Amino acid sequence: MTKFVKIEKPATKSKLEMNCMQSRLIIFYLSLILFVSNSMQAQIRIYSNEFLNIGAGARGMSMGGAQIASVNDATAGYWNPAGLTHIKEQPSLSLMHAEYFAGIGKYDFGSIAIPVKEKRRTIGLSVLRFAVDDIPNTLYLIEPDGSINYANISSFSSADWAFLLSLAQVIREKNNKSLSFGMNAKVIHRNVGTFAKAWGFGLDAGVQYSGPNWSLGLMARDITTTFNTWSFSFTDREKEVLFLTNNEIPVRSTELTAPRLILGGSYDFRINKSFKLKAEMNLDFTFDGQRNTVLSSNLINGDPRIGLEGNLKNVFFIRAGIYNFQRTIADGDTTNQKKVWIYQPGAGAGLVLNKSFYVDYAFTNLANQSNPLYTHIISLRLDLVKKIRGK
Repeated sequence: MTKFVKIEKPATKSKLEMNCMQSRLIIFYLSLILFVSNSMQAQIRIYSNEFLNIGAGARGMSMGGAQIASVNDATAGYWNPAGLTHIKEQPSLSLMHAEYFAGIGKYDFGSIAIPVKEKRRTIGLSVLRFAVDDIPNTLYLIEPDGSINYANISSFSSADWAFLLSLAQVIREKNNKSLSFGMNAKVIHRNVGTFAKAWGFGLDAGVQYSGPNWSLGLMARDITTTFNTWSFSFTDREKEVLFLTNNEIPVRSTELTAPRLILGGSYDFRINKSFKLKAEMNLDFTFDGQRNTVLSSNLINGDPRIGLEGNLKNVFFIRAGIYNFQRTIADGDTTNQKKVWIYQPGAGAGLVLNKSFYVDYAFTNLANQSNPLYTHIISLRLDLVKKIRGK
């Protein structure tokens, strides 16, 4: 167990100053411990590498992450690499930026997909970064004589990176039906300032089978059991401070991320000549221990995702979705007996400015519909039209 600093009150310091100092120290240690492994043995962890489950692209996030079956742009490298085979004519670029907790957490995503062989094979590269910058380092806040020196406060960043190299191939096309397969090789890098770093590696695989107005998808993430190997680096002075304050000095450790299986299906309803409605549902299965989901057990957990997209003449889109269903105690229930279902909502819109430039917007929540943790997400898509010779 991690121990926090207990500060005795110096005779020359006020109680307010000491409480302030203690709070800052606790914030520093929490920011470090929450990002690194405090176990000395490799083990599968529930919610490991959760930054990889936030989502990618405003379209997908506004539809509650229900994308496995229908994704067909450069974000497919994240959702289901088999969907990259829909990019047949020219390379496609996708960019996204989001900020959480009033700008404290920053999430960025970028991807590019390039068709390479007779419109049947596509390669892609995706990069994700979730970071908290300017975290106060109060390790040296207290001078050797017990005085507080705020000039000793520095700052550091904690960042999670993922690099996904994707390859997708059309397996079969016949009678307006298409079967595609895709794989990701992903490299993970996580760092907490200069104190801790981790490198990891994993593989994903996905399948899409689609017809004129329907599609089915299967995505297997972390099929090899993704690992993160942590290493820690402290200076002699930092080790001395940690030792004197009864904190453990962590050493190298490894954490494992268990496989995840996602099934999905979508269908296009033609309302009239100008308007279509796409509905998709995904079932997200995890096997790393019991979670608070619709289907919950020690062996398997199931979490549904539901998304809708209205399409007006392939120019304007409106979207909505819900996911992350959980059963919890109702707000205001003083008996702690009444339980209700909560969920994470999403909504958004999209606009095609011309045949190669798309703008998407999402309004989503990191928690559930009753908590004010909403954020605005903007993403751009650009199809890189090939230049015609002689033009």
